[in-house]
Amino acid sequence: MHSVVDVGHSKDSKDNEDEKAEPTGLEDVDDAATGPDPEPEVEGETKAKKAKKPRSFWVELPILIGIALVLTILIQSFLARVFLIPSESMEHTLHGCAGCYGDRVLVDKLTYVFHDPRPGDVVVFQRPETWNQSEFRASRSDNSVVRWLQDIGAMFGLASPNEDDVVKRVIAVGGQTVRCCDEQGRVQVDGKAMDEPYVFWDGGAPNGNQEFPSFQVPDGTLWVMGDNRNNSADSRVQGGGGLAGVVPVDNVIGKARFIVLPPSRWQGVGDHNPQLAAALQVGVPAGIGFVAAFPTLWFGRRLGRTMRRRL
Repeated sequence: MHSVVDVGHSKDSKDNEDEKAEPTGLEDVDDAATGPDPEPEVEGETKAKKAKKPRSFWVELPILIGIALVLTILIQSFLARVFLIPSESMEHTLHGCAGCYGDRVLVDKLTYVFHDPRPGDVVVFQRPETWNQSEFRASRSDNSVVRWLQDIGAMFGLASPNEDDVVKRVIAVGGQTVRCCDEQGRVQVDGKAMDEPYVFWDGGAPNGNQEFPSFQVPDGTLWVMGDNRNNSADSRVQGGGGLAGVVPVDNVIGKARFIVLPPSRWQGVGDHNPQLAAALQVGVPAGIGFVAAFPTLWFGRRLGRTMRRRL
């Protein structure tokens, strides 16, 4: 009896254990939902992600210098450039006298993208191949490194520019006829004397360089002259004058806008139009006289009628 009971009890216990051990399939679901146990975070890695260590000053300095140079080159190439006046040819408008601190002028390179130079503009241009005279000698070292630094300094107006960079004033443009001089010693364009208050006579009186025969300026070129008429190698004499003396419009670098150094010379560079001003000198008084004639005539008639009535 006892043996039978014991065997039955053992069988029931084994069946219960099998039922408990039977998989339900939920274990896999739980594992998939929870995923693998996360690895423990390292404290230092978390802080490094939140705050990166800044670069040192000595690492950033070359980067800043490089960016500054690139921006400078872009500005100098497309927008504006500081130009050192190296000679006396534009006295007294621009100072470039020997032994003095020459003017540094800001040259606008964007203006002539929209229109060609006009009479009266003070322009910086690349010397044409036909120009065989140089008004100054650029001081450049034989050492290639020093010469490179001097060229960089010239970009900022800190050193003499290239000998091929010239500054003059536009007197006549393509299609116009220029000559000098009339009875009063004035330059004429299309037969009309010009108004040139900016002209400086070094020595007090004109010399032989002032006079030149009548010449029609070809299209796409400029006739330029220095304000210091007695001390300027310009369209009158370069290459013998005439066709060899004109400057192609494509050679123009930009328009002189403002004197930036020295501080005592801060001022704009005038672009007095000598042709327009000369026309206004005659046209404005004539126009005023024409307009004033109407009220004068009206008043005269009224006065005449009044006097006749009284008589």
